[in-house]
Amino acid sequence: MQPAGWIVSRKMFQTLYNYFWWDRLWLPVNLTWSDLEDQDGRVYAKASDLYITIPLAFLFLIVRHLFEIYVATPLAGLLNVKEKIRLKATPNPVLEKFYASSTKHPKQGDVEMLSKKSGCMVRQVERWFRRRRNQDRPSLLKKFREASWRFTFYLIAFIAGMAVIVDKPWFYDLKEVWKGYPIQTTLPSQYWYYMIELSFYWSLLFSIASDVKRKDFKEQIIHHVATIILISFSWFANYIRAGTLIMALHDSSDYLLESAKMFNYAGWKNTCNNIFIVFAAVFIVTRLVILPFWIMHCTVVYPLDLYPPFFGYYFFNFMMVVLQSLHVFWAYLIIRMAHKFITGKVVEDERSDREETDNTEEEEVTKNGPLSNGHPVLNNNHRKTD
Repeated sequence: MQPAGWIVSRKMFQTLYNYFWWDRLWLPVNLTWSDLEDQDGRVYAKASDLYITIPLAFLFLIVRHLFEIYVATPLAGLLNVKEKIRLKATPNPVLEKFYASSTKHPKQGDVEMLSKKSGCMVRQVERWFRRRRNQDRPSLLKKFREASWRFTFYLIAFIAGMAVIVDKPWFYDLKEVWKGYPIQTTLPSQYWYYMIELSFYWSLLFSIASDVKRKDFKEQIIHHVATIILISFSWFANYIRAGTLIMALHDSSDYLLESAKMFNYAGWKNTCNNIFIVFAAVFIVTRLVILPFWIMHCTVVYPLDLYPPFFGYYFFNFMMVVLQSLHVFWAYLIIRMAHKFITGKVVEDERSDREETDNTEEEEVTKNGPLSNGHPVLNNNHRKTD
């Protein structure tokens, strides 16, 4: 006999499960999940299809690891991406404890207190924290390998996505997105496009703790979660036609940004700047014009001609608004960077955490050249920055 507590918990779980998959939540009025069961050779999307994306995400992590070792690293050598030799902070238990448990950026009062505790001068404490922070920053090679992997995926995904949608009528007429909804059969090409995209974003979420951290770390997490929710919901609610358009639209600019980063890390200033300008133009047109005024208009207005709004309709468009808000935030950073380029300043990733150096002494040396005022001298007279 099963314990009473187990029976009660099982009933509660079943009740929550039934309520979550209630037809009225996710489907228009007068439609049920039974209407989307495979029949007469027609295949429909199912929530259970998404289970495969978790093991595929871990497969992506394995492929990425091999790609970074056997493709990205040799490519970095060909492009002359050089590591910097950083001066390590001298072992100091007092300073290390404060660094690990309190803050990496001590205030002046903390510096003076640590100076007394450690027996070091104030300037020595400040220098120790600068070097210690630099030790934790990702290497140039790590950044290059990560950008190479993302560039490869986004480029292949964009080409594959266009192949999936370019011959479809809804690519040219957005009203076709809702023709016959939700009784729309799922094509094999749509299935694999969804599974691969969703698996990739799961892999990004799983690896975000070990990836290069930037100032928009929280926004990146929100973006990955919102994307996973949108892709998952659009799949089992059969918003697949709209979903394929949205995914291809996003992939159209991402590979340009990653390629600009790669050339930036390699010190190819002019190439980086030219690609960045193209990326900025594509990003603004696709994310701030096409997405809100075409795609979101399609998902907000056109469905109302077919059925009254329901929870799934509001939920999907709310998540689209979250995604669009992040696009506005990133567009602001991109415009700032473009302004620096136009005014003749170095174009660099506004999200990056810059390496620190002392003005009074050389904090680091490089394998590929001399130093000037603590910065590596490159042929293009600029530091390599992310």
